[in-house]
This record gives sequence, C-alpha cells and structure tokens, in this order.
Amino acid sequence: MVSQKVAIITAASRGIGAGCARELAAQGYRVSLMARSPKILDLADELGGIATQGSITNFQDLQRLVETTLAQFGRIDAVVNSFGDPPRPDLLSISDEMWIENFEMLFLSVVRIAKLVTEAMRYSGGGVIVNISACDSHEPELGTPFSGTLRAAMEGFTKLYAKRYKADKIRMVSVAPFFVADSMAELEGWNVPSDLMLGRPTTYAEFAKIIAFLISDDAKFITGTTLKVDEAYSSAI
Repeated sequence: MVSQKVAIITAASRGIGAGCARELAAQGYRVSLMARSPKILDLADELGGIATQGSITNFQDLQRLVETTLAQFGRIDAVVNSFGDPPRPDLLSISDEMWIENFEMLFLSVVRIAKLVTEAMRYSGGGVIVNISACDSHEPELGTPFSGTLRAAMEGFTKLYAKRYKADKIRMVSVAPFFVADSMAELEGWNVPSDLMLGRPTTYAEFAKIIAFLISDDAKFITGTTLKVDEAYSSAI
C-alpha cells in the first residue's frame, strides 16, 4: 500500500473534482477525497479511497485531510486543488466578508495545503500540486471578479512555489479551463459562446485526463506555469 501512489483531490463530490478522482483512481492512485457534501463518502467508497467531509476554507479541515491521508496511506504524491464556482456579484457590491471567504477558498487554501503536504512530498522524493484556475485569470472580466483577482494571485503563488521547491522535485502547476461540463444543459444560464470548438464543452472525464498527464512523469519538466485549456478563448500571449 505504501508504494502505491496517493492523490488528494478537493471539491471532489462533483464536477471537475469528481472527474479527477475517477480518472486518477482508474490510473491506479489511491485517492483521498474532500468536500462539504456527504456524497463524498459514497464516491470514496466507489473508488476504494477515503473521504474527509469538510471545507477547504477551514485550516483544521485541511489538516485533518492530510493527517488522515498519511495515516491511511503513508504518503502523498499529488494534490488536485479543485474548487466550487465562486459567485459573480457586481464589483462594488462585494462585501469584505465575501472577499475574505473567496480569498480563503481560491488562494489561501492552496497556500495552506502546500504547507501541509510539502514535507511529506519531500520525504517521498517529490510530488505534484495542480491548481484548477480559470481562463480569465489573466484577463479580468467584470462578470467574474474573483477570477481576475484571486485566481491571478493563486497563479502567482504557483510560480513562486515551483521556484522554491523544484530542487526537491516538487512541481506546482495551474490549469485554466474554459467551460467544463458533461452536457450543454448543465450550462443553462451561463453565457456560453456559440463557437465552441466541438460544439460542446470539455467533459469532466476529458479534462481529468489533462490533469492526470500533468501529474504523471511525462510532464516532469512542467512546473510553475498556467496551462490554458480554453479553445483559444483568452487573448493574452
């Protein structure tokens, strides 16, 4: 059990997180899942993994997640920091409390889990942390204020962490998707453009394969960067 690779996936009860959990389990990883929803317990059971019910905005919950993973599996090789969709309020209507709540979700949770898993990864000889960002993180849109501010900060931390720990063979990468969903019906009410490359969004399973590649040894020289998975939606070079 100790020799089998272990991956932590947050916000894993549905969507991108659940897709990554299923893909990594299929590739032979032992998975340690976290989400607030009790459905996370059923998914962990389905995948032969373990689950921690809690919030990524709570340091004690993250600490419990990491401690439980190490106690059960003895190592941590990968972390996928997935998130729920942040709200989309008008810019100056955002309260201090809402800024702080989303700061803790989209930025501080990444810093905190990095602090909690880095020593275990060093002990195992390396590891990978993948942060799920969004395609507008470098091109702020009024409709998604938290992506253009807090996810941009998260990607800055990604670069700094990668520089600091590359000698320890620990990588950190951010991935910035466009629309990810299993059907157009899931995106009802969203401003989905009519020119999607395949006429549909990237599915959770398809997106999870990209994450699995970045975690794999085939991507061992990719670190400190943000990979755009956005059908050329973003304009920045």
